[in-house]
Amino acid sequence: MDRRSFIKGGVAAGAAAAAGGLGAPAYSQAANRTLRFVPQANLANFDPIWGTQYVVRNAAVLVWDTLYGFDDKLEAQRQMVENEEVSQDGRTWTFRLREGLRFHDGEPVRGRDCVASITRWMPRDPMGQLLRAISEELVAVDDRTFRWVLRQPFPKMRMALGKNATPMCFIMPERLARTDPFTQVSEFVGSGPMRFVRNEWVPGARAVFQRFDQYVPRSEPASWLAGGKRMGVDRIEWIVMPDPATASAALQNGEVDWWENPITDLVPVLRRNRNIAVDIADPLGNIGSFRMNHLHAPFNNVKVRQAVMTALNQEDYMRALVGDDRNLWRVMGGFFTPGTPLYTEEGGEMMKAANMDRARSMLRESGYNNEPVICIVAQDQSITKAFGDVTADLLKRLGMNVDFVATDWGTVGQRRAMKNPPNQGGWSMFHTWHAGADAINPVLYNAVRANGDGAWFGWPNIPALEAEVPNWLAAASLEEERAAVGRLNRAAVENVVYAPTGFFLNYQAWRRNVSGIQKGPIPFAWGVSKS
Repeated sequence: MDRRSFIKGGVAAGAAAAAGGLGAPAYSQAANRTLRFVPQANLANFDPIWGTQYVVRNAAVLVWDTLYGFDDKLEAQRQMVENEEVSQDGRTWTFRLREGLRFHDGEPVRGRDCVASITRWMPRDPMGQLLRAISEELVAVDDRTFRWVLRQPFPKMRMALGKNATPMCFIMPERLARTDPFTQVSEFVGSGPMRFVRNEWVPGARAVFQRFDQYVPRSEPASWLAGGKRMGVDRIEWIVMPDPATASAALQNGEVDWWENPITDLVPVLRRNRNIAVDIADPLGNIGSFRMNHLHAPFNNVKVRQAVMTALNQEDYMRALVGDDRNLWRVMGGFFTPGTPLYTEEGGEMMKAANMDRARSMLRESGYNNEPVICIVAQDQSITKAFGDVTADLLKRLGMNVDFVATDWGTVGQRRAMKNPPNQGGWSMFHTWHAGADAINPVLYNAVRANGDGAWFGWPNIPALEAEVPNWLAAASLEEERAAVGRLNRAAVENVVYAPTGFFLNYQAWRRNVSGIQKGPIPFAWGVSKS
């Protein structure tokens, strides 16, 4: 029995009962003030600067706030910042914080907290690294003001401080922000609309967030990370359910209110239930990723990486994850989000012409010496599990020595940060995905950067690719931007910065007594309420 048949069979009986003559369950007033949410994965760690997992970011936006925030037009708007002044030469930025900003421990948010938080964020983020390289002085002027002096102008400052791509520049108390950026914080105090209830956190089972009564939202309407973050509930409970059949039954029975990422196989079942709404979570979609370790054999050899990309058939990955509905996925010849201004397939022929015979010949010519390929694959993430099953078969057919490590998403997040050789606790490849909203240009998109030790996990070092990043930043027109990104895409393909496994759309589902759910790359909880 295949995965789809097994899952569908497992939920059929419960679905029939839930979709029949039974109405929605009765709710008490207290229950209406608690939102029960099934996240994409377990919240195994909770430092949004140390790593880049979306599940951590999605929880962090409740607890921590940002100086600016992207709206649904992907434009950075003021959030914690009341106003900013930019010198005539574009080198000095002076930021003034809004009044009334307060951390969950009761302390006011001060300029020095912002300075320490930005300082910790910079070495972990691609845009932060660009700013760090040209930073001359970053200092607090007074409790509500800080100043940043640069050696050259950086017009995309608001984008850097307001983006939703991980790691976001969250503002923490100075005492926490002084933690080494490569060491996780152990205390979770922010100034966002919800506070983290540490004593109710059970990794693998539950995380709890309580409304922060002293939060002062902006006056503008909420739009993604911008505007007023007004909470319609007092308490949010994240209920971890890695088994899709269990999550489906819980949603249908009214045990949970909102499921972040139901698998496509179960969408027809959910749609038959009159108490449940199902929709595409984010029209900008996602880009699947086969991420390789460029530091160690066998993938430190570009010819081996090229052999894998030549063997890889994106259709196999997409059908395994999403199914046969071509409206939900497409094969890519480039690395950027399809349908956005910078999408290009320049140099992308290798990505769209899978050829196993040719790939086997390339692998033989590469000098591959049967080194183990340690695949760390999370089984509690539907995306990575589906991809991993395809990869195990692909690499074996290609003729590689596969060591398949079936694990959980939290462990993948920890292990992929290690630079040890694969046979000393390291890794050769892992699967993940990149939100389309993060992959619209080369400075937001950490997975396409290739600046060696400063790059994202896998640490690719591709000078020809990196040379196009400043060219894009300096572009005076969209035509010049597209030209730079075209050259960057060609270098990314030729050197296989990573191997995309296709572009796809995800669903989200919620009970119809829940209102205010937005489309976007994050499950935005502000504005969501229950009746």
